[in-house]
Amino acid sequence: KLHDFGFRGVSSVESAATGGAAHLVNFLGSDTMAALMCIKEYYNESIAGFSIPASEHSTMTSWGREHEVDAMRNMLIQYPKGIVACVSDSYDIFQACEKYWGTELKDMIMARDGVLVVRPDSGELPKIVLDVLESLAGKFGTSNTPTGHKLLPPKIRIQVIACSNSLEMILRTMTDAGWAADNLAFGSGGALLQKLHRDTQKCAFKCSYAMINGKNVDVVKDPITDPGKKSKKGRLTLEDSGEKFPSGATKWTTVTEGKGDPAKDILVEVFRDGKLLIEDNFADIRKRANNERVELKKLAVPKGVGTVGDPFNNIVMLTDSYKVTHHLQYPPGTTKIYSYFESRGGAYEEVCFFGLQYYLKKYMVGPVVTEAKIKQAEEYFKIHFSHPVWGLNEKLFNRGAWEDIIKKHGGHLPVIVKAVPEGTVVNYKNVLFTLENTDDACFWLTNYLESLLVQLWYPTTVCTQSREQKKIITKYLKDTGTPDVVENGLHVFKLHDFGFRGVSSVESAATGGAAHLV
Repeated sequence: KLHDFGFRGVSSVESAATGGAAHLVNFLGSDTMAALMCIKEYYNESIAGFSIPASEHSTMTSWGREHEVDAMRNMLIQYPKGIVACVSDSYDIFQACEKYWGTELKDMIMARDGVLVVRPDSGELPKIVLDVLESLAGKFGTSNTPTGHKLLPPKIRIQVIACSNSLEMILRTMTDAGWAADNLAFGSGGALLQKLHRDTQKCAFKCSYAMINGKNVDVVKDPITDPGKKSKKGRLTLEDSGEKFPSGATKWTTVTEGKGDPAKDILVEVFRDGKLLIEDNFADIRKRANNERVELKKLAVPKGVGTVGDPFNNIVMLTDSYKVTHHLQYPPGTTKIYSYFESRGGAYEEVCFFGLQYYLKKYMVGPVVTEAKIKQAEEYFKIHFSHPVWGLNEKLFNRGAWEDIIKKHGGHLPVIVKAVPEGTVVNYKNVLFTLENTDDACFWLTNYLESLLVQLWYPTTVCTQSREQKKIITKYLKDTGTPDVVENGLHVFKLHDFGFRGVSSVESAATGGAAHLV
């Protein structure tokens, strides 16, 4: 009921992997393939998340406004059974619900062996949810749940994009208006994985004990200006307090100053002297998150070798997984897709473009498509898109097209990227780079690469913000009588980056930190 679409909205592939994996501890729906690779590589679960065929605005709008209903019909034809999701707000969401889905295509929907998920991806929440439900109910009717709430027929549901602070508001509004929660599924973009930071849960790392000249020293930080930052003292144990949360979860307590009982301590050695001692599997982690007790599995032979290479660097999988299905959705005869990247607005009127070369050199330059990568992707997608009732649509993964890239182009991506020179300052609402295919058969590849390349938002935004901060510092250095600091170039030392511990991944620290240094 909460599907991860966050890949393009995070600051790095690595952040998508760890954040997306964290989401899958609690849910099963995800389009973030890096998360699945992370869980398989590091947590021993072959496939931890699943998805369905779904459209995006490019696959719908490429048919043109006058043929939107044909694009919708094509979705039902290409995916004759199972769950399929379709964006329906490209032009007029209410016309889509009432005239297209609710009239012209209604018989196809009701006869289809599966579920159509209508996506109103725009509009004010929660009002748009109620409006779309009423619009569909007028055409498809409703039944009542045992609690008296209205429920659309099982052949049709809706999905909206929401973030953590809007979920309960939407569901409460629906409930109050007499609608059952099961009418709705949620998708969440970058907000799910990235609209948080180190202080969301006030995470910190502090020294609490030292041995100095052979003597034990309990160490504590206790600033008078912020009591909330007082740290814990001495050696620590984590023990059962004997109390429970309303959910039934144990309330734990930290015992300080070496006064704890080692027999009650649930902290266990997982790593010592370069070797891994405990290796959890993902299924056990999910059980613990559900308040189940699971015994730790100590390795008979500690692992002394970590992961070799970069398990996430497979261009066939560095996309939102629903894009894997898009080659079936464009209009017949499509040979060219041309797309662009821009800053549509925001905190600053000027944007300093940065980071493209990193993504090109790391992920896209050279023969990046190989048989091994295609095989790896196919193995993931076969399970990822399988459904326990409706099985697998074998057409979803376009293996032949990827193999043609090897045969015709030696594994090189047949696309053109045109970009503003990095470091250029451009007023917002302007194009920053364009992308198009050079092989007519690879029209689908342009927007397949969107998920990866949109991550340029992060280094570009850091670079933009850092530049604005430099302007502020420069202004006040001059206004307060020290223009020589600027003239001598010393102002560029006035804002120091200590952000490594506060970002979501090493890769984010690398690209964001580099952007600051521009």
